[in-house]
Amino acid sequence: MTSSFLFLATLFLAAAVIAVPISQRLGLGSVLGYLIAGVIIAPILGWLGVDAVSISHIAEFGVVMMLFLVGLELEPAKLWRLRVPILGVGGAQVGITALVMTFAGMAFGLDWKMGLALGLALALSSTAIVLQTLNEKNELGTPAGQNSFSVLLFQDIAVIPILAALPFLAHAGGFHTETATDGHDGHGDDHHGASTDSLFDLTAMLPAWGQAVVSIAVIAGIIVGGRYLLRPVFRTVARTRIRELFTAVALLIVVGIAFLMGAIGLSAALGTFIAGVVLADSEYRHELEGDIEPFKGLLLGLFFITVGAQINFNILLAEPLTIVGLLVGLVVLKAAIIFALGTLIRLDIGSRITFALLLAQGGEFAFVLFGFMISEEVLPRSITDRFTLVVALSMVVTPLLVMLNELVIQPRLRAGQAQREEDVPDEEHDVIIAGLGRVGGVISRVLLSQGIKSTVLDYNPDQVDFMRRFGLKSFFGDASRLDLLESAGASKARLLIVAVDEPEKANQIVKLANHHYPHLKIVARAKGRQEVRTLFEEGADAVVRETFDGAMRMSRHALEFLGARPYAARRATNNFSAHDRALIERHIQMDLANMEESERIRVIRAAQKELESLFVEDTTKGREALNDTWVKNPNAEDR
Repeated sequence: MTSSFLFLATLFLAAAVIAVPISQRLGLGSVLGYLIAGVIIAPILGWLGVDAVSISHIAEFGVVMMLFLVGLELEPAKLWRLRVPILGVGGAQVGITALVMTFAGMAFGLDWKMGLALGLALALSSTAIVLQTLNEKNELGTPAGQNSFSVLLFQDIAVIPILAALPFLAHAGGFHTETATDGHDGHGDDHHGASTDSLFDLTAMLPAWGQAVVSIAVIAGIIVGGRYLLRPVFRTVARTRIRELFTAVALLIVVGIAFLMGAIGLSAALGTFIAGVVLADSEYRHELEGDIEPFKGLLLGLFFITVGAQINFNILLAEPLTIVGLLVGLVVLKAAIIFALGTLIRLDIGSRITFALLLAQGGEFAFVLFGFMISEEVLPRSITDRFTLVVALSMVVTPLLVMLNELVIQPRLRAGQAQREEDVPDEEHDVIIAGLGRVGGVISRVLLSQGIKSTVLDYNPDQVDFMRRFGLKSFFGDASRLDLLESAGASKARLLIVAVDEPEKANQIVKLANHHYPHLKIVARAKGRQEVRTLFEEGADAVVRETFDGAMRMSRHALEFLGARPYAARRATNNFSAHDRALIERHIQMDLANMEESERIRVIRAAQKELESLFVEDTTKGREALNDTWVKNPNAEDR
């Protein structure tokens, strides 16, 4: 038993470690990497006689933990602000999608009960895939991300009444004549239904009103306990200063609430989400996040692997056109409905497309519902087998759709939005700023505070319009075009500040300005050493590395906190900066001289030894300078 478990653990971890980095390297994201890993190891699991469905029940705790962490990020006030999209957009999405799917099923010969049951299952989307994708791309706070989260949260809540309603859609005659087909052994999907039948079912003997009372009481208990009981517990545990004990308590909360919710027939993910929201304003929130995050990541990855392993290629090979047709129909219908909802709530076109493609797949709860439908005689196995495959494939397709949207659709939309005529600057100032982002905007405000006006150019029309509304006058146009620089007054200006974010665009602007306006002083923004070298070669007079200069300021503060006087700390960072600038100039000279690699290594090593000697010498001088007036009066330094 132990050796079997260790072998499975080794197999799953090895598949993830190999597939996920390759997938991310190809720009496909970690979710698709996990799904591919599951597809790869599925034959091995079949050979070993291991049921991927049974493993998925353990892995589902990854989804439960993810909802707990999402809840920790949502304070009750913020959740209340989302009540309209949760109830309005989420309710409309589930209702309309289920209705459309019902009619679609009836058009293909199903009766209304079977069509409605199928529609309810297919109306749900994958909370795990969508939230993981949004977190990876840092888009949970965007309009598309916020509305996607609202819909997913409503779907998780909707699972409860859907499960309660399914027995009323059962067929009295049943489907006992059906047998497992296409490579199934007749027991796989029954495991999905097992999660709804608890050994500790606390509400099985109660009437419907009693079950409702117990459910409300448990949810109220989670809210009250999270608010008033858990904080003293955390405080007591924190005083022990035993990190492992705090982690154990965090896991106990998640697993205990999941068990309690499952015991009364409710969604475990919903229960832990509520607990997370209650603890969102707790002083222990960040500690909880840090403790739960590693377990969430591992179990969520395991869940995605089991989804990939459940893809039944026997059915796909036997009925390729049918499965592909159902897959395309599911994705297109759901995307069209969600796109229409995005239009109603007035999302911009880019957000609408992102919103639609994110939620166009089936969800993990569909697996649970399909298993329950078999046990309750709602749908025959021949249908659930095929749609289990369709839902799994739709989850595999989602990362590809997201990548298509990110790399093809959104860039074309932005390019289309930028097809407006460039502005003709009607002002001439001594300073021209190319780029109105987070760097250029700050520079223009600093100059303006000193009474220095500047002509600001940017190729993002939305950014230009946004800044104009706040009184910062700027002009739409591509600063790498000579005619725009000329109309902006480059021939009479004294300074050009290149603050654009794209390195290639910055190089073009610097090269163009240096060639046609040699009198202009050029200050350029760069991210790394290579950009610095290139910009100097193109003719920039000064280059500021945003990461380097920030690191220098942090180093300076670090030295001061470690006991160095402000003057000594500043001198140390200034010396390092000067040495680094000299090293970059040596790199440029080596590039011009086409120096061999061995000689480059020798020069760089010599520079490193020179820097160490410089610091030793500087430290000695620093001790002799302790009587310096500047050292005695730290406030004299501009900090």
